[in-house]
Parts: sequence; structure tokens; C-alpha cells
Amino acid sequence: MSSVAAVPAPPVSMGVVRWIGFKTIVIREYGRIIRIWGQTIVPSIVTSVLYFAIFGSLIGRRVGVMGGFDYKQFIAPGLIMMSVITNSYGNVVASFFGAKFGKHVEELLVSPLPNWVIVGGYAVGGMVRGLLVGAAVTVVSLIFTHLHVHHIAVVLTALLLTSITFALGGFLNALFAKNFDQVNWIPAFVLTPLTYFGGVFYSVSLLPQWARTLSYVNPILYMVNAFRYGFLGVSDVDVGAAFALMALAAVLLFTTAVVLMNRGTGIRD
Repeated sequence: MSSVAAVPAPPVSMGVVRWIGFKTIVIREYGRIIRIWGQTIVPSIVTSVLYFAIFGSLIGRRVGVMGGFDYKQFIAPGLIMMSVITNSYGNVVASFFGAKFGKHVEELLVSPLPNWVIVGGYAVGGMVRGLLVGAAVTVVSLIFTHLHVHHIAVVLTALLLTSITFALGGFLNALFAKNFDQVNWIPAFVLTPLTYFGGVFYSVSLLPQWARTLSYVNPILYMVNAFRYGFLGVSDVDVGAAFALMALAAVLLFTTAVVLMNRGTGIRD
């Protein structure tokens, strides 16, 4: 009686494992966003409607022309970018801290996924929410004003770089946060003031010299103006410098997040 030799299973490619893990994290984040759409998408839509109704229509009539454009048209790119920033950041900080709090992150830590894949998966998940909300706010903007795309490549590049930068920022916040209060500190006391003083509602050329100089320290000013340049063709900053800043920030934040994950900062304390 002859025995059939067992055929060894083909080796599993680590590249395939990493891709499946990355895709799984992104799909899970997308499912979470859509499942609670009333919390993740609707608030930004309502907020943008209020901004256009109050700032655009009521105050805008007194402001008149800003940067050579109707005030509602001028603030529209800024409002879109503001929604992308807050949602990209908020999605990652809430999701990853929730994984820490619920001990779900331990499943990722014992998996064969390298930390750069985990960081990338959560960051792309944050980008997905930022882009979904940005698209929704763009539709709202078109109800109130006309937006002509001046440079589509500039619009998309600024959108993606800004979204990934703040998604990674949210990941770092989640790493260091010890409780839910600390999750909200940076969005409330850092992100919101920087956004409001980032040229969303005005051109920095209207400010006195000291305030203008101070504004140029604000990184959000460069992101908003690069995005606005893609639509309107006007900017208060050098667009090339803005893209260089965004790319550098994304690389530094990603590297920092991976290094901290490798050290176990915030997850093995």
C-alpha cells in the first residue's frame, strides 16, 4: 500500500499579508465612517451651511469683494479645507484611541503586520473620512456660490497632502492620550484656533504687518491658500513653499508615528 507524500503548502508572501492587513484596516475604517454617518459626515455639512448662511450671506454683503472675488466664493475653499482638516484628524484620533481603550490594538500588535502598515492603514482611513466630508461640503458650497477649478492637480494634491498630514497628527494624539479628555485637547485648543486664524475667512493682506508676520508661522495658512489657489488662482503665500511644507510635514509625522510605535510609546505603558 503506497502512501501519498504530503505536498507542502506554498510559502505565504509577506507582501500579500501586509496588503491584506492594510486593506482590512482601511475597509474597517470606511465601514465605521458610513455606519455612524450621522456623527461623521452630517455635522460638517450642517456647520458649512451655517457658515455660508451667516458669514457668506449676511456678513459677506458688508465685506463685498475679497481678493478680487465674491466673499462666498473666497471662503468656499477655506471651508472645504477646514472640514477636511478636522475630520481627517478627528477620525484617526477617535478610532485609534478607541482601539487602545478597548484593547483591540493588541490584535494588531500580535499580528505579522509591521507598524508602518498599521500607521498607514489608520492614516488612509482618516483620509477617507476627510475626502468624503470634503466632497459633501463642496456640494454645499456649489449651492451657495460658483467654484471654477483653476488647477485641478493643485486642488487634489493639496487635498491629499493636507488630509494625510492631519490624519497622522491625529494618530500621534491618540498614541499619547491617556483618557478621552486628552483626545479633545489638541482639537479644541490648538487645531481650532490655528484653523480660524489660517486665512479661511480673510486674506492676510488685510492684516497689520505684525499680525501678518505671525500668520506666516501658521502651517494651516499654507494649506488653505494652496487649496484656494487651485480654485481661484490667488494665494497669500508661495504655493511651491506650501507644497514643500505639507510634504515635509507628512513625512516627518509618519516617521515619528512609526518610531513611536516601534518603541511601544502609548500602547505598552
